[in-house]
Amino acid sequence: MTIKANTKVLTFDLFGTILDLGGSLIPFIHESLDIRDVDNISAETFWEQWRYRQRIEQYQDTILMLGHGGYLETARRALHWTLRRNGVDASHDTVDEFMHGWQHLSTFPEVLPALKQLQSKYQLVVLSNGDPDFLDYLVMQRVEWDFDNVISVTSVGAFKPHPAVYRCAAGRLGLGVNDCLMVSANSFDVMGARSCGYRGAYVNRYDLPYEDTLFQPDVTVNDFTELADALL
Repeated sequence: MTIKANTKVLTFDLFGTILDLGGSLIPFIHESLDIRDVDNISAETFWEQWRYRQRIEQYQDTILMLGHGGYLETARRALHWTLRRNGVDASHDTVDEFMHGWQHLSTFPEVLPALKQLQSKYQLVVLSNGDPDFLDYLVMQRVEWDFDNVISVTSVGAFKPHPAVYRCAAGRLGLGVNDCLMVSANSFDVMGARSCGYRGAYVNRYDLPYEDTLFQPDVTVNDFTELADALL
């Protein structure tokens, strides 16, 4: 199979692919809403709105080209908007309380066993929208895996799926784009990588449709267990 023969490195998205954002953050959101007697929205729906708005904030950050704000800053802006949308006071203390959950992200349970299998054949690299210091903390303290490299989009100054992210990552690794395979649960991420010449693995954790585009994934799986089976 060509995808196996030609691929030298797997570049992994972190947020939502390796780290379970909803499973980690929804309990924090529920507690913070409950403390404030907010009963007009569930923690699950609040998270859906927050995550959706963060994507908009990231696209705006890249398109406006006013300087790269960073991952946590776009999360904060999105939270501020989501709180106000739902009639919750968006004070500094409230925002800080909700944002605290990001320090307690956990991996999906099948990730580490799959990484142990995949490291026998590939370099394993994080390629993430996260801020460098935050990524270092998450990789060391929350994922607890020694990746071959951890690359932040901050070095490019734009969020994925900007093409410079993927091209620069391949260059930094001393590889051609066709040597790399992007693994992500975010379809826009796989699409962006594929458009730059990467291979792509779509981890469809959330049973969502893929983009209507020519840049389709080489493989689609439900989780990392299936990913390892497909790539080994």
